[in-house]
Amino acid sequence: MKIQDIVLTPVAFADPPLLNVMGVHEPFALRGVVQLVCDDGVVGLGESYGDLAFLDQVRQVIPELKGHDVFDLPGLQRKIAAVLGKAVFSDQHGLTGGFSNRKTIATVYSLFEVACLDAQGHFLGRPVVDLLGGKSRDAVDFSAYLFYKYGAHLGAEEDAWGEVTTPETLVGAARTMIDRYGFKSIKVKGGVFEPDQEIAGIRALAEAFPGLPLRIDPNAGWKVDTAIRVARELDGVLEYLEDPTPGIEGMAQVAAQANMPLATNMCVVSFDDIEPAFRQRAVGVVLSDHHFWGGLRDTQALSKTAECFGVGLSMHSNSHLGISLAAMVHVAAATPHLTYACDTHWPWKTTDVIAPGSLAFVDGAVAVPDKPGLGVELDPDALARAHEDYVRCGQTKRDDVTYMRRFVGSFEPNTARW
Repeated sequence: MKIQDIVLTPVAFADPPLLNVMGVHEPFALRGVVQLVCDDGVVGLGESYGDLAFLDQVRQVIPELKGHDVFDLPGLQRKIAAVLGKAVFSDQHGLTGGFSNRKTIATVYSLFEVACLDAQGHFLGRPVVDLLGGKSRDAVDFSAYLFYKYGAHLGAEEDAWGEVTTPETLVGAARTMIDRYGFKSIKVKGGVFEPDQEIAGIRALAEAFPGLPLRIDPNAGWKVDTAIRVARELDGVLEYLEDPTPGIEGMAQVAAQANMPLATNMCVVSFDDIEPAFRQRAVGVVLSDHHFWGGLRDTQALSKTAECFGVGLSMHSNSHLGISLAAMVHVAAATPHLTYACDTHWPWKTTDVIAPGSLAFVDGAVAVPDKPGLGVELDPDALARAHEDYVRCGQTKRDDVTYMRRFVGSFEPNTARW
């Protein structure tokens, strides 16, 4: 089954003013949607980043993939590597760790690998999870992903979530999200306020939701001594502490003093990082992400490697749409070692490009689609509207820092500030 045509559509969708160590989310999040049109009429879907730098890499690859067999994934990877050469793509917002040539190739390849697997599934009449070895679970658990946030974007009215800047409003946002989606664990994006305020937020959540696993991720916003102090103060409260400080060496120092596991999606972001991080016992949990780990099958390879070293596996998320959520669900369901609830930004968005009804959160989990391929279909009208929003919004990259300076002119990214 050969690729006859490839359609790449940049899209944008409304995003709230969510705060993080690098600043604040802009009014729109960007994604790229790929449709692989095969010679027998089958169409495979993929979704990944929408920054112009990434889309330019994808556009270089597209002409070389026409005529390629969607079942030949090793050949697909070789073609992409040959086209990209020594290219290095950087997302510039600094929240998914360093970039390298290997990670760049893996990121571009993953977009097409998912689309090929979707096409394979449609051709064979089987869901993608079956192509990955079958289900180890019927539904995939996700956590409530809380952010501190401003009440509104510049010049706009307050959004439905309102301002979240205190322990009390953090608990309120968690209650809304849990009541709506049934989540059974909670993650907080930290690194926004000084650590004692964020410790108070975690303690407030622990009191309001006794027994629910809690996590905090300051995106390497703390110095080593601060991270050790926070780990001690939240001992017995946190399920895991995610990326408290920069780098493998810094994480190893904190891990040696912390009783809870340290997790990461910043210092272990490719297979090159595994050996030094695991040897130093720097991390106890890796947050996988098929978008930059090289697709669904390499995510499973990561899982087996982590399992061999006694390292747990969770799943990272950035602002995504339904195609990516479906891919996340399929690979998580097919990966027995992925036992932690996955991250998702799903509750923060209000629109999508897929037809409604194929994915739903019930008791904090998404059932694995049983239809062929990813189990989702594009909504052509919704895709067109999202592309119009992309053109109209004028954003070509994610830039939390510059947008934050429109709120706070003196703002500097908070990496390892405290």
